[in-house]
Amino acid sequence: MPGTDHHQPGQAAQDGGVGCIDVLSPPPGADPDDCLYVALYLDGAASLRRHGASTALEPGDLLIGTTPQPADLLRDPGCRMVHFRVPCFYLGVRRGDVRRAGGLMARGSEGIGSLASQFLRTLAGQIRAHRARPGNHLARSVSDIVAILVTDLLERQSPVHPTAAAGMLSRIRAHIEENLADPDLSPESIARSQHISVRYLHKLFQQEGMTVGQWVRRRRLDVCRRELERPSRRQTSVSAVAHRWGFVSHSHFSRAFRDAYGVSPREWQAYAAQTDGHQPPGWQASGHRPAS
Repeated sequence: MPGTDHHQPGQAAQDGGVGCIDVLSPPPGADPDDCLYVALYLDGAASLRRHGASTALEPGDLLIGTTPQPADLLRDPGCRMVHFRVPCFYLGVRRGDVRRAGGLMARGSEGIGSLASQFLRTLAGQIRAHRARPGNHLARSVSDIVAILVTDLLERQSPVHPTAAAGMLSRIRAHIEENLADPDLSPESIARSQHISVRYLHKLFQQEGMTVGQWVRRRRLDVCRRELERPSRRQTSVSAVAHRWGFVSHSHFSRAFRDAYGVSPREWQAYAAQTDGHQPPGWQASGHRPAS
């Protein structure tokens, strides 16, 4: 999009005096400011103070927020961190949800946080070494893992539902995932499969801040977006991908895709093909220089 500053994967961006690695470029039409920042703690004395208590950081821990500088972070001058920036477009989460949570923290020694920490460290290491092709494949893998991590952390911080309702909602989501490709998937068919009323189904999703139809459409669009960007699907038509995932009307799919992501499905497919495999031009931050 003319006038929009798009960074290549791995390119440095300066935000508030912090050198950030852009994990992926914002796609055409996306707001370049609609992103999350991930800080990977390396070493030195640092702690996170929240709700009147301090938590000492350990190497590999991750801080996720909406600003380059993690909120409530206390650090000594010798503390070292690596900062990353990821467009929310690739994460499937809303920036406002992370802001309302006051930022997120994940231990780099356990669970999904451990996996995300290792991938981010690998990406930073390859960029520093100026290797020829860490490329878009690693960057997309990093964004996928960060997306899973952020979703998991947000779900842990969300208000606790009664056990029965939470279990029901989990089963409903699993049913939706298993039947995304079914064009006849509807609130009525979903409610019937779980032996509940449509009214109760809508009530469960109201607690999530969206309708059943919005959830199904968002999941279908996300799957289509990921499929259109795969090299193995570059020769597959947009209509075929849309039909495979339950969209009966090509025009409806195109409108929904553009409304969700700011570009048409065809534009996104072309953009993914164009950017695939680009090597990062180097990361310029304190103590690091790009190759001359």
